[in-house]
Amino acid sequence: MLWLLLLIIFAALVFWRVKLSHWSKKCSKQIVHGWWLGSIWKAITSKETFPEMILNAYNMEPNSRYSTFHQLLHPVLLIKDPDLIKLITVKDFDHFVNHHSMVLPQCDPIFSKNLLLLKNQNWRDVRSILASVFTTSKMKYMFSLITQNCDNFVSHFLQKNEPLVTVEMKEIMTRFMNDVTASMTFGIEVDAMNNPEDEFYLKGKDLTDLSGLSRVLKFLGSFIAPKIYKVFKISPFPQKTIQFFAAIVTNNIYIRQKQKIVRPDMINILLEGRKNPSKDDKIKITDLEIAAQVIAFYFAGFETMSGLLSFMAYELGANPEVQKQLILEVDNTFDACGGKITYHAISGMKYMDMVVSEALRKWPGIMVTDRVCSKPYTIPPKFPGEKCVHLSEGSSVWLPIFAIHRDPNYYPNPERFDPERFNDDNKRKLKPYTYLPFGVGPRGCIASRLGLLEAKTLFFYILANFEIVSVDKTEIPLRLIKKRIAMKAEGGFWFGLRRRTII
Repeated sequence: MLWLLLLIIFAALVFWRVKLSHWSKKCSKQIVHGWWLGSIWKAITSKETFPEMILNAYNMEPNSRYSTFHQLLHPVLLIKDPDLIKLITVKDFDHFVNHHSMVLPQCDPIFSKNLLLLKNQNWRDVRSILASVFTTSKMKYMFSLITQNCDNFVSHFLQKNEPLVTVEMKEIMTRFMNDVTASMTFGIEVDAMNNPEDEFYLKGKDLTDLSGLSRVLKFLGSFIAPKIYKVFKISPFPQKTIQFFAAIVTNNIYIRQKQKIVRPDMINILLEGRKNPSKDDKIKITDLEIAAQVIAFYFAGFETMSGLLSFMAYELGANPEVQKQLILEVDNTFDACGGKITYHAISGMKYMDMVVSEALRKWPGIMVTDRVCSKPYTIPPKFPGEKCVHLSEGSSVWLPIFAIHRDPNYYPNPERFDPERFNDDNKRKLKPYTYLPFGVGPRGCIASRLGLLEAKTLFFYILANFEIVSVDKTEIPLRLIKKRIAMKAEGGFWFGLRRRTII
């Protein structure tokens, strides 16, 4: 029996190594750090951060249009060339319509219906409906909810009546995004700023908690063994929490329809779209599908947007000269509005837009986005020494947004926080498809305008009342935690909100 056991082990090792040699046979060298977990073993075992893993893969072959590596046993083509990114995401989009499905409908019948995870025609139909949520007129419609929550945010700290309040930015930004997203999507008022033990807020933390080995392995398992996940109905997301949020949405819809309640939020816009569909709408969205979209946007707001706001606060605190210039624009805008900020005023703040753009360049909320090849595709050689790369159906392609944004060929001195990269003159000089904070092409983030509006409005309110300053617990430069998939500062984002005497 011993010889049989040894034979099985040997066969398994050979199989594993054959799988990991996929790219070396096809097109180029590949980055392989660990024989048992492929290229990502250091990120899984907390030897390096996920952004470092992306940078290492990106920089492996400096003069190549792509790098190759493995996500466990799954081969991945990392696209580095902007022209190739355009080809895959726009010109030949019909070959790369879908993302990888980390959540199967059999495992999670609610969350799997959200726009990010839908495929092919289902994705096209639902995106057509959701597009109506994020038009300029709808942004103005929801602006009142954003400003109301921004006012609540600054009031929370003004009421302390202290010259300096020390805060952990990720914590307070998460609580703010919980409140504003709950208001705009779920249609309910939550006050996590004053009540951090609120059940809704705690459920949000549970939904978006991507720390811990078990949650990470659940996500990775969806790539390794989707058939097993399908049989045992395994989802990376806590099902009780998903059902908690879905019940809030469906109950909210029932009450609105019964009592004819109208409020400026996402549920109302989707209900209006269902009642009065456009000629392009091929499906009628159900209550459960509305719930899936609402939960997905809440997830993005709670985690991704709170991360952006935290990093932007860090950069303003670490770069007081930038903050000083932004405060000047805030004060001028405040005076021009007669003390009442408007949608058009926020949209017209040029330096604010430059600061937010640079924050997204240096700290993109989405570090990498993927596409799955839906039908055979060939990348022809362009330079001497290149081979044709043949992608079969199901092959994975990654767009390394974090690494492209840190490439000195596109952004000189990339570690420096410099909003002037995005002034009118420099912005025109940027190479197309090298600035991708919201993804790219038809599958780019549909809510990008809303996210920008939230960030600009919140920092307008903050800087109209406070300066962001360093305190004893502030760490500059920050270090990223290695035990998380999402970017978060080791030791936290500790800063002080120093009350301004003149507004």
